[in-house]
Amino acid sequence: MPHYTPLIATIVAGLVFAFIFGSIAQRLRTSPIVGYLLAGVVAGPYTPGFVADQAIANELAELGVILLMFGVGLHFSLKDLLSVRAIAIPGAVVQIGTATLMGMAMAYFLGWTWTAGFVFGLALSVASTVVLLRTLQERRLVETERGRIAVGWLIVEDLAMVLALVLLPAMASVMMAKGSVSNPAIWQPIAITLGKVAAFVLVMLVVGQRVIPWALHWVAHTGSRELFRLSVLAIAIGIAYAASTWFGASFALGAFFAGMVMSESPLSQRAAEETLPLRDAFAVLFFVSVGMLFNPAIVVNHPWLVVGTIFIIVFGKSVAAFLIVRAFKYPTSTALVISASLAQIGEFSFILAGLGVTLKLMPQTGLDLILAGAIISIMANPFVFQAIDWIKPRIEKRAVKPENEMASPAAPHEEATVIPEPTRLTNHAVVVGYGRVGSHIGERLHEMSIPFLVIEDRAEVVKQLRARGVEVFFGNAASPKLIAAANLAAARTLFVAIPESFEAGQIVEQARKANPALEIVARAHSDAEQANLNKLGASHTIMGEREIAQGMFDYAFKNGVTPGPVTTATARPDVS
Repeated sequence: MPHYTPLIATIVAGLVFAFIFGSIAQRLRTSPIVGYLLAGVVAGPYTPGFVADQAIANELAELGVILLMFGVGLHFSLKDLLSVRAIAIPGAVVQIGTATLMGMAMAYFLGWTWTAGFVFGLALSVASTVVLLRTLQERRLVETERGRIAVGWLIVEDLAMVLALVLLPAMASVMMAKGSVSNPAIWQPIAITLGKVAAFVLVMLVVGQRVIPWALHWVAHTGSRELFRLSVLAIAIGIAYAASTWFGASFALGAFFAGMVMSESPLSQRAAEETLPLRDAFAVLFFVSVGMLFNPAIVVNHPWLVVGTIFIIVFGKSVAAFLIVRAFKYPTSTALVISASLAQIGEFSFILAGLGVTLKLMPQTGLDLILAGAIISIMANPFVFQAIDWIKPRIEKRAVKPENEMASPAAPHEEATVIPEPTRLTNHAVVVGYGRVGSHIGERLHEMSIPFLVIEDRAEVVKQLRARGVEVFFGNAASPKLIAAANLAAARTLFVAIPESFEAGQIVEQARKANPALEIVARAHSDAEQANLNKLGASHTIMGEREIAQGMFDYAFKNGVTPGPVTTATARPDVS
């Protein structure tokens, strides 16, 4: 049996290069996504040395798109989707139209046909599914109102691109036959595709909403964790494949609806945890596959065309999205986040451009420019968000409102002040994360009349706490500005109640620098996490499983249960 296969070589090279360049990017305090893209350039055909298999990399990347969209669906209910339809549908349609017109204008000056300009502009109008969702997840925005708008916008764009993929072959046939756009040949496929997508959504909402939660419940009762994990992956990938094969929808759309239906099950949280490692691994391979497409020569041969393409993607689309969101009377902060989220292009752009070249609707130069635009805009996206973070407080400072106006009807969509005023509390406790653990801590602090404030990144929880009169900061507690605003230098205790150990480590490290005498209590899920948090400065780290075991043991012996004699039949080896 040969030890070298293109599949294994591609996976190994992709993950190893991604780890190396991702680590360098993290060290340089930029997004690891930039490192993953550079890893793809190194493994691609346009640089010397090892060349990975592009076709295999693209298929692995497609799995990443499926799993990532499935994960988003798990945290995105139908109610959330419908709640943003008023902005997502018209916003996405207008933004797609604006970007397409800008692309057509650029194509006109290049002497291309109007069909070439249409394909070029359409490819520039759609944001990358993976980049958008990964960015929202990194910034913990998926479950906020801004995140819901961005995801809803993305779903509308995906539906539009599905229709475009049907439209292009029909357009090519009409062009070659010199027919008219009123020809039934161009409208009949669109009507059929719309009907198929509508049938898929109906099946998922009527049948899937009953069958999928029932199936998960049945598998969970078998007691096999391995079988449960397998069932989750089978449902996600199987429905995505069925959506594409039977209903003509995209893999991403099918996976999203599979996750959204599964979110109705009480086991959805466990399903999300089981698929997280695979989602991360295949998402990395997606970025590597994008990097492999990039030919640096296009920047040298056609620099101004590349600049024009980047201008449309990063500036033109962003301005259009900003104006649309503001027109719907959403706050500037929300408009800026949506604009930055859409300032890149990705997988659908490649598919559209490739199909346009194959059908001879667009020249090869258009595909090269789109690939260059994708790679550069994706690499620039983290810096766009950094620029937004710099601009946002300065814009908000010009329009400061009294605290009692923050929830007024004039600003119904405002979620929270990004950089709050420093707290006046001293000798207080700070609770990071107000979930199942943090809420219990908050209740005990309230019972003991100990002053405390909460740092939480879920908008709905923040609103609930403020309604109860609890002082709360909205945002990621790893932000140095939030750490400073919480006045840890004068605090007595910090409770790090979030389950994410990496983020908790950043919080603990910054808190210890702010106050060397601060009592820091954190949570962990393993011995390694516990050791790392203690090393970074935690005073005491509690491992949940160990405390549960101790509680069960104490309960048993406090209620009169005493150990009996150990016999050969009941003796068990020590496996601890």
